[in-house]
Amino acid sequence: MSTWDVVIVGAGAAGLFCAGLAGQRGLKVLVIDHSDKIAEKIRISGGGRCNFTNRLLDASAPQKHFISQNPHFCRSALSRYTPQDFIDLVQKHGIAFHEKHKGQLFCDHTAEDIIRMLLSECAAGGVDIRSGCSVQSVQAEPGEPAPSGESTRYTLATSDGHLQTTSLVVATGGLSIPKIGASDWGYRIACQFGLRLVAQRPGLVPLTFDGAAWAPYAQLSGLALPVGIETGEKKARMHFDEDLLFTHRGLSGPGVLQISSYWQEGTPIRLNLAPDMNLPERLQEAKLRSKKLLGNELATLVPSRLAEAWVSQEPALQRTAADVPDKALHKLAEALSKWTLTPTGSEGYKKAEVTLGGVDTRDVSSQTMESKQPGLYFIGEVMDVTGWLGGYNFQWAWASGHACAEALAEGALPLSKANNA
Repeated sequence: MSTWDVVIVGAGAAGLFCAGLAGQRGLKVLVIDHSDKIAEKIRISGGGRCNFTNRLLDASAPQKHFISQNPHFCRSALSRYTPQDFIDLVQKHGIAFHEKHKGQLFCDHTAEDIIRMLLSECAAGGVDIRSGCSVQSVQAEPGEPAPSGESTRYTLATSDGHLQTTSLVVATGGLSIPKIGASDWGYRIACQFGLRLVAQRPGLVPLTFDGAAWAPYAQLSGLALPVGIETGEKKARMHFDEDLLFTHRGLSGPGVLQISSYWQEGTPIRLNLAPDMNLPERLQEAKLRSKKLLGNELATLVPSRLAEAWVSQEPALQRTAADVPDKALHKLAEALSKWTLTPTGSEGYKKAEVTLGGVDTRDVSSQTMESKQPGLYFIGEVMDVTGWLGGYNFQWAWASGHACAEALAEGALPLSKANNA
């Protein structure tokens, strides 16, 4: 049976980053992953260019960018490992990058650059990485006394044999994108050791509408435009100014992905399809001066396909702008600037970029990522910490992995060294 100071389950962003840091701090680290191809979520992220962090993250107020039952939980880790810290590492490895939109940083060439960087950092720490290795069971028993007091020895039965460690790190992510290997393993381990879970659901996901209600808009599939989008009421109201994309089944694009993490089933979303203008005023101006069809005038204010879809639904609008009744004109302006509709659902985990919910932060230290079960750590998406679209979830992976690695280096009982003494 092989022994390790640290065993990390999950070779994604958080797991690989934590492993490299812990290995470079003198610990004997093993990373295992049930998939044959590691870091696949990094590989496909950002259209293959990996939106690896966001310059606009405010570590002093992380609740602005993160969703959790306790949004302040992530403050400590994010303030100790900032976007600039990761940018420095990216620059150290000579990776070219650019800022695309609202602080979002992408690789110039390919997400493979980030994967190679993480693997290089792991190699520098002597980390052993085993892909295609599944964990059948985890058993715990009291270990040798540790500097912090309690210690637990974990025995893992895997497809590569039995392993032992005093520090087990769960970095298995969530349920999103099952085709690349997502699983509920991390949640099951949390439950095994008596930790609480926050209910999971898809986040950063396209929203869908049923066929009959959506029929007039299905023809707009592929149309993208900037919008204002919001959901919720009063203090729970969330608003984003982002792009919208019409699909055959509903709505997608950055604005919808953002709002989906806050949207609750059965509640409406509200859209302003002409956010940069006073639409009632512009339509009234057209009525006073134009002899063109209203649809043609509207097409100068919003995309022509959108104008046609709205005008075609109302006979009163299918005439010259001057001949459209004021009431119908006002109704059109209201419909476009305050379009209220209730999604029937979402595209689910198959297209969700993240999983909301997860391991309850009440059972995990915000300083070390160690759970109330001694020697059992959780990092990254498996926890009840979910970032906005735009690099925030990767920054949580780096920050939580860093906090965990620091804690491991300071307090982990070196099981491998003790056994070799």
